[in-house]
Amino acid sequence: MTDEFHVDCLVVDDQQSIRKLCSTIGKSLGFSCSEAESAEAALSMLDSVSPNIILVDLRMAQMSGLEFLAEVKKRSPHTEVAIMTGFGSIESAVQAMKLGAYDYVTKPFRVDEMKLVLQRMAEKVRLVAEIEYLRERFATETQLHGIVGTHARIQEILKMIARLKDTRTPVLITGESGTGKELVARAIHFRGMFSKRPFVAVDCGALVPSLIESELFGHERGAFTGAVREKQGLFPAANGGTIFLDEIGELPLDMQAKLLRVLQEKEVRPVGSNRSAHVDVRVIAATNRDLEKAYQEGTFRKDLYFRLNVVTVHLPSLREHKSDLPALAQWFLDRFAPDSGIQISNAALTAMMRYDWPGNVRELENCMERAIALGAGHEIGVADLPASLRGESTTETNTVLPASFPTTDLEELEKDTIQRVFDEVNGDKAMAGQLLGISRATLYRKIKRYEIKLRSDGSPLPPSVPES
Repeated sequence: MTDEFHVDCLVVDDQQSIRKLCSTIGKSLGFSCSEAESAEAALSMLDSVSPNIILVDLRMAQMSGLEFLAEVKKRSPHTEVAIMTGFGSIESAVQAMKLGAYDYVTKPFRVDEMKLVLQRMAEKVRLVAEIEYLRERFATETQLHGIVGTHARIQEILKMIARLKDTRTPVLITGESGTGKELVARAIHFRGMFSKRPFVAVDCGALVPSLIESELFGHERGAFTGAVREKQGLFPAANGGTIFLDEIGELPLDMQAKLLRVLQEKEVRPVGSNRSAHVDVRVIAATNRDLEKAYQEGTFRKDLYFRLNVVTVHLPSLREHKSDLPALAQWFLDRFAPDSGIQISNAALTAMMRYDWPGNVRELENCMERAIALGAGHEIGVADLPASLRGESTTETNTVLPASFPTTDLEELEKDTIQRVFDEVNGDKAMAGQLLGISRATLYRKIKRYEIKLRSDGSPLPPSVPES
């Protein structure tokens, strides 16, 4: 929400004199006004124009004002609509109010009367927008509190967030899946001077390859089969604010080149258009891959890597700051069961400290939510934890790994972890992705990347069992 809320007004009437009068009044109040001579024309305009308030005549040639009102409320419930008519009746007024009209204005009306109606409509729109913004801000601020920990590496990350929150410097956030990369991106945006501007999160790994360009940059009507209307891309939607490109390493090379051009030229060209539009966004990217190794191997553009990697924030895995685990567990406990008085038993906490948490903080969050949902008492015990934490898994599962080890070992650990989790959930891909803290699309890519052999039921074959 911007500091100065801007109001867009649409006037729908088959009489040009009425349209011009209402537009003049609206412009005198600082509104941007557009006009339509019929309900049908106004509806077609809604694909490209998003008015906050609409004035519409009750009686028009084909579609009536009431029919138009009902359609607008289906498309945009927060848009305020006032009905104008020279043939007022109690029945039509009541029907208009039932359909969600803000007011019912009889013609001829005085200028000061219409001005007051428009001012009140605009004020309601402002209040609703302010409430929505505060709700989103509250939810975001609540989420930001998930960056919990006194470990030196977590404190260093919090200091980095404080330094970056008011800059437009590109940031690359690295770390394993589930370490809270989007949480840090949101903290950088919402704790700084850009907090009232758009924040758009994009999971590059979940985008359909054939539609990536359209999703990011938008498309014109008829640009391809199925493009029945013009669509705004995610970059234009983030204009003036921040775009968070999660799993940036999963973008195909051709899209990497187009993304680089957008970052350099600060312009996007929708699919099917020959016109470019200016965009000014701060880019925060995130990855769980080694992009330096990727560009050396030719799977990631070197120039894009250096464009994104101006400042790097690396998030440690949970096993690297296990001293924060009790505080994190308590934070999730307070979040999922506030004022419940539920405690974590010493035995359960010991089991949690022994586990290596391959899904990191997201896995801990799922574990606590599960324990609260399935637990029967006021204490979370070992029996309330998943089987992998109860000592029913291999010795390697409970081994605390050192704080740093070679990338090849990390990849081997990730492969083994995916196989282990698959066994735990009996081949359920959706549950495996949830426990690992990754999307299903990312899970499929990792299965292919590590050449994990699957049985017909979807579960992985043990490394020693040859594929049948």
